[in-house]
Amino acid sequence: MRRYVSFVFILFVIAFGTSLSIRANLGSSPISAPPYVLSLIPGIPLTMGVIVICMHVLFILIQILLLRRNYELRQLSQILVSFLFGFYTDLTMWLTGFMQVPASLPYAVGYPLQFVELLIGGALLAFGIACEVRCDSLMLAGEGLPLAISKAVHGDFGKVKMCSDTGLVAIAVVLMFHFWGHWDWKMVGVGALVSMFYVGFMVRIFAPHIAWLDIIFIPVDERQEEAAEKHEEEAEEDAVPFVVTIAREYGSGGLTLGKMLAQRLGVDYYDHAIIDETAERLGYSSEFVRENEQNISNAKLWELIFTDKSIPMSMNPSHDNAIFVSESRMIRTLAVKKPCVIIGRCAN
Repeated sequence: MRRYVSFVFILFVIAFGTSLSIRANLGSSPISAPPYVLSLIPGIPLTMGVIVICMHVLFILIQILLLRRNYELRQLSQILVSFLFGFYTDLTMWLTGFMQVPASLPYAVGYPLQFVELLIGGALLAFGIACEVRCDSLMLAGEGLPLAISKAVHGDFGKVKMCSDTGLVAIAVVLMFHFWGHWDWKMVGVGALVSMFYVGFMVRIFAPHIAWLDIIFIPVDERQEEAAEKHEEEAEEDAVPFVVTIAREYGSGGLTLGKMLAQRLGVDYYDHAIIDETAERLGYSSEFVRENEQNISNAKLWELIFTDKSIPMSMNPSHDNAIFVSESRMIRTLAVKKPCVIIGRCAN
């Protein structure tokens, strides 16, 4: 309940950041672009919030069609989240109405004000997203759809999300030309680009600095358990033994050299044992892990290295990501126990 109540407030922050970005009159975020353009059609009886609800419900139906039996019933909570987010959208659009930069201002004055407002709105949106991930309770349908697509096509979530955002902007452009017959930067403009890149950058800036919010998001017993684990890890790292990692190419003899080195030094040697243990932990066969462990993209690899345990369970990492995270944690565990030689597995 603590997480769910926190999520209700976090959702308001996300909606407020989105609305403030729209008030800059430089376009909106990709996920809000189609509803925003449709809400501007003269004579349309629907508010932007109602259109957002309809779009999110459509996203949920697409998720069900894509995943079918694999669709988790708990994800139907996205429907309630969609109605709440639609309400927040209309509320925050009303609250930020006076913040819209007047079109009558000279370009030299008005444009810098618009851009500053866009950056502030993007920063608020990023803060809300960082809190949403930290809270790890529910999920917006706008995130659930690309996640479902990535599962259905066995693709990388980051790439699918980028394609999804681009597709939403393209739909907004088509709607704009259909109803107005020309490009309007106030509907689809630099705001979309800022949301796609600046917001993601700001999320990474905020994420490491909001751990203090755990006192709100996470119950006391969970925080104590995490603190105990962290203390144990730090104690182990203080006495880390020497570890030799060998990265090699096919035919280079790294496997043979690693075994010889381990024997000469009198230390443990790890190679395929890591695969077997990973398979056992995840419930896969050793052959499946061996075939899929090298498929992770470079971008996702670096993201996981730097964020490590920050992947929320509600995001349901793909097979490749789960394999990498499991192997990564196993290698870290082995490395703090006693001296050893580790072959491959990105151990270096």
